[in-house]
Amino acid sequence: MSQTATLTWTDRIDPATATLVRDLLARAKAADGVAPVSEQAVLSLAEADPATRHLLAERAGELVGYANLVAAHDEHPAMAEVAVDPSARGDGVGAELARAALTEGGPGARVWAHGDLPAAKAVAAGIGLVTARELWQMRRSLATPELPELVVPDDLVLRTYEGLADDAELLRVNNAAFSWHPEQGGWTERDIAARRAESWFDPAGLFLAFDAADPARLLGFHWTKAHPDAAPAGEVYVVGIDPSAQGRGLGRLLTLAGLRYLRAEGLAEVLLYTEADNHAAVHTYTELGFAPAHIDVAYALP
Repeated sequence: MSQTATLTWTDRIDPATATLVRDLLARAKAADGVAPVSEQAVLSLAEADPATRHLLAERAGELVGYANLVAAHDEHPAMAEVAVDPSARGDGVGAELARAALTEGGPGARVWAHGDLPAAKAVAAGIGLVTARELWQMRRSLATPELPELVVPDDLVLRTYEGLADDAELLRVNNAAFSWHPEQGGWTERDIAARRAESWFDPAGLFLAFDAADPARLLGFHWTKAHPDAAPAGEVYVVGIDPSAQGRGLGRLLTLAGLRYLRAEGLAEVLLYTEADNHAAVHTYTELGFAPAHIDVAYALP
């Protein structure tokens, strides 16, 4: 580095520093065309989470880099995300943040490279990291190909979110469906409340499927999201199916309901994220007209 950056760990970000971090993230996104950290990392700036730590890189009193680290839990390794201000790139700040986060995270820790951009590849190669996980972003136009008709079987009830009374079942299905997932699993009421408070939340875009014979028991859900700031796009935010209800075509049905809603809202295209090795999900989304757009890669030490 032309000038050494000072790295500081903290468990809580004060409001003034959180604003500086958000501004840095916005500059990085504008430069790269992809957000450098996840929604969960951004949310953690406003609400302290005992599982999350923050690493600040400063040079001459200016914030030049940031890393977010979620501690290992259950069988999931620690996960880090790193962002460097465009004006401070090329001086090793990214490598220093990644090394520090992986060391702090402990054995098996991983660091995300959103979009797997050339600069991130270079940092990973420079410190000897290897690919541990791939997350695909898939996209499709909401104009063509034409969406199939939505046909709800008689043994199902499909409706949208009606408020707090739905949260217990939403949490139960989410955590059963994603028990294996390091980010999506283990949600609490706080996770739902944080997203419900976001400006993009629309209860009419959260679809719930129930068994007609037991209308109090949720079988699956599709939570959609709008991205008005980027060439109006919608997102298949979360599709969760109760493991006991697998094989009933709920994934396709719920995804289609959300796609038709997003199109009716006037959005031009839709995106989603799925694990590259989740072959069933990739197959369902491909049949609905999605194709891979870019890849997020989680790197780890060999």
